[in-house]
Amino acid sequence: MGFPSSRRVFHGYWMRAVLVFILVVFGSGWGKGVGAQNSTVSPSSSRPKSVNIGALFTFSSVIGRAVTPAIAAAIDDVNSNSSILPGTKLNLIFHDTNCSGFLGTMEALQLMEKDVAVAIGPQSSGIAHLISHVVNELHVPLLSLATDPTLSSLQYSYFVRAVHSDYSQMCATADIVKYYGWREVIAIFVDDDYGRNGISALGDALAKNRAKISYKAALAPGASTSDINDLLVEVNLMEARVFVIHVNPDSGLAVFSIAESLGMMNSGYVWIATDWLPSVLDGSEILDPHTMDRLQGVLALRHHTPDSEQKNAFVSRWKSLKYAQHRGIPSYAFYAYDAVWTAALALDSFFNQGGNLTFNVDPTLSGSSGSSLNLSSLHTFQGGQQLLQILLAARHSGLSGEVQFDSQKNLFRPVFDILNVVGTGFNQIGYWSDYFGLSVIAPEKLYLKPQNTSSSSQTLGSVIWPGQVTKQPRGWVFPNNGKPLQIAVPNRVSYKEFVSKDKDPPGVKGYCIDVFEAAIELLPYPVLHNYVLYGDGLRNPSFDDLVYDVAQSKYDAAVGDITIVTNRTRVVDFTQPYMESGLVVVTPVRKVKSSAWAFLKPFTVRMWSVTAAFFLLVGAVVWILEHRINSEFRGPPRENTVSTLGRFVLIIWLFVVLIINSSYTASLTSILTVQQLASRIEGIDSLISSNDAIGIQDGSFARDFLVRELNIAESRIKNLKNQQEYVDALLRGPQGGGVAAIVDELPYVELFLSKTNCNFQIVGQEFTKSGWGFVNSIEFDPAFKNKMMSLILKIMLLLAPLPKAFQRDSPLAVDMSTAILQLSENGELQRIHDKWLSHEACSSQSEQVEDSRLSLKSFWGLFLICGIACVLALAVFFGRVCHQYSRYAPDALPLQHEIGQPERLPVRPSRRVSSTSFKDLVDFIDRKEAEIKEYFKRRDSANSRQSQTSRSHSLDRQKPYSPT
Repeated sequence: MGFPSSRRVFHGYWMRAVLVFILVVFGSGWGKGVGAQNSTVSPSSSRPKSVNIGALFTFSSVIGRAVTPAIAAAIDDVNSNSSILPGTKLNLIFHDTNCSGFLGTMEALQLMEKDVAVAIGPQSSGIAHLISHVVNELHVPLLSLATDPTLSSLQYSYFVRAVHSDYSQMCATADIVKYYGWREVIAIFVDDDYGRNGISALGDALAKNRAKISYKAALAPGASTSDINDLLVEVNLMEARVFVIHVNPDSGLAVFSIAESLGMMNSGYVWIATDWLPSVLDGSEILDPHTMDRLQGVLALRHHTPDSEQKNAFVSRWKSLKYAQHRGIPSYAFYAYDAVWTAALALDSFFNQGGNLTFNVDPTLSGSSGSSLNLSSLHTFQGGQQLLQILLAARHSGLSGEVQFDSQKNLFRPVFDILNVVGTGFNQIGYWSDYFGLSVIAPEKLYLKPQNTSSSSQTLGSVIWPGQVTKQPRGWVFPNNGKPLQIAVPNRVSYKEFVSKDKDPPGVKGYCIDVFEAAIELLPYPVLHNYVLYGDGLRNPSFDDLVYDVAQSKYDAAVGDITIVTNRTRVVDFTQPYMESGLVVVTPVRKVKSSAWAFLKPFTVRMWSVTAAFFLLVGAVVWILEHRINSEFRGPPRENTVSTLGRFVLIIWLFVVLIINSSYTASLTSILTVQQLASRIEGIDSLISSNDAIGIQDGSFARDFLVRELNIAESRIKNLKNQQEYVDALLRGPQGGGVAAIVDELPYVELFLSKTNCNFQIVGQEFTKSGWGFVNSIEFDPAFKNKMMSLILKIMLLLAPLPKAFQRDSPLAVDMSTAILQLSENGELQRIHDKWLSHEACSSQSEQVEDSRLSLKSFWGLFLICGIACVLALAVFFGRVCHQYSRYAPDALPLQHEIGQPERLPVRPSRRVSSTSFKDLVDFIDRKEAEIKEYFKRRDSANSRQSQTSRSHSLDRQKPYSPT
């Protein structure tokens, strides 16, 4: 916003030149003013009896008629309030700026001659620029109602804005445009400081929301009816149908009157008026029905003033106020009233702090000796800087709400009402604030919540649009010149299923054409278009050249298998992709010859060895577990098992064998039927590392990608015109003057493979397919986002044939993308695909036969489970055997002599338990389980009988002897 540095310097010199000219012309008469006879107004030792406050407005203007009674009422209220400026009266001095920069500056100088402590006004931004130079020189604070954003610059140190800036108003307008999804607007504005700088702020605000001003329609101040008519006729021929009108209140209604006569207030149009329109309508005593009819459906913004008892009391006495000419009260009246109170409270604080009204003649304005200029009548306010700081620190409640200034000397927390002209008045559809954005809830309530300006929280009420329709306008149309769109179509010589020349109308056919036509049918408006073939038909055209010609407006759009790559997205817009794609590598394949030893191939040597070892291990474990209790395991090997531990081990082993058997069968089947690659190329990595020739489709972007991004020598790349050249080059191979592999996009490759009976194969993965979903759903830090965007663009944006490439920022691209999504959802896209591209798919096989062989690493877990089961079973078995042996060994010798029948478990009688050999333990283990159990049973019985005999002998000895 504002002027460039060189223009600002010129602007400042021009301002000073105007001031000098005024001094020359009118200086001789200034000596008669107040204070002309004394170079200094002596400071008072106490509060002065009166303080002069100046007001600079155009009294005959809409805003001037509103603020004049408000300022006068505020002066009366301050003077009647004993708690403010006790003993001091505020004197109000009005000066009419006559809506002229020259006359306004003269009036300002005459006002400064009267030693005013504070000046209020003006409402005109152009006059405010001039007057700001005057108050800067004389150190008089200026409480202005001008809304030009550039007045907040550091250049105007004594300028304080008593109303919200147009910067905030334009941010609100941009958020409305974003809320309804519009991308472009046409700005109609008055060509002065107020209009130009306000629209400049609008452009900045729209840019933040990824929108823009497509055309700036400037009106001269006081433009005639014919000028307005010519301007509206011009903008009506453009695409955009969203108009932001930022003009003066006194002449703005003429724009709508002429727009109605041109049919521009009908359905399909959008009009957004800034605060000038509510100021006109709020200040009118009687609203003209014809005027309101012309404004139906218009959106407007108004400075928000919250309801309060103080405001309601002021409204109730408005008609009785001095100078009040109309029934309505524009919002500027409330801000003007508050400006007087802000000045009065600041002066009261100024005097409380010991400040004095001291006005001195500035030596720089006194003129040189012998000069005819009388500059001594202009006095510099010595306490101006102190009073300015007190003003900026002000904080109180007024008619307009909380009065507080931010660091740029603007009112704190800007809020605007969003209005919709309906019937004979306004319908409020929401609010805008810098704290919460768009909302249907009053900002005063939202201030109690955490700040939130996210898109998901933005809401507005329902709107009646021009033409008395409730459906939201699209916001753009095709230009009213009757000229159909010129759409370029690549004249392909290969893969004509996608797009090709046709003898019948419309002159082209193919998959891309059908998708485009189907999408056009879904649009809610007709699209006149002609197809223009691009290329000579002898070879595929350069798609980069095609996109560049669209960007240069040689064509309105392009339809075909155009891939999105980095350099293309910088100059044109693309629609929603309807086919996934990516670069892949294609190589020849050959059948694997079978052999008598093919059954050994599913397993590696180590796998065969470990499997055989586990067969022996499991057999030995089962034999050990079954040997003592199963008579069938005491002779030739048998299959039946009876022990619990043996069955447990066999179950685990059978599970392992089942999985190994299934895997073996599947692997053997795959090996006997698989196609093996005839080339050593296994993907893009091996292709890059080799020195073999690479084939690409003629006209494809793949050449630039391979050379620039993958650093492949350009001499290795060969252009191939059609599918037959693909076949010949692949079959010859690099040694025969052909290529080792072909790099092309997946849709073309799938079609090529289906037509060659799958004698060629895709190897590796799609090496250029990149994910673009997160770049657009998740909001990143700007620096991080820029880095990620740069990285992704270097890889590739998204490789997909698209139905249409448009000129930059074309609104049709958005509608076409929506239509393509509808085609995808209703199944029409798949039907078109099956019509043109239906083929038998070839499975992608990039693995070698060795990769199909099963190694030990795939089954070590199974073997581990089986081994653990064997170890656990053996541990339980030997634990139980050792326990039995410990019970058997100590008593074996005595029991042999006491048992009359031959002992089945002989133990050497000459050896003690302590000298039992390992062979005895092995002999014990070799015994059958039944024999062991039978032995323990007989031993327990013998011990029982022995115990009874011992007790009987003991009783006999205890009996007394008695002779018979």
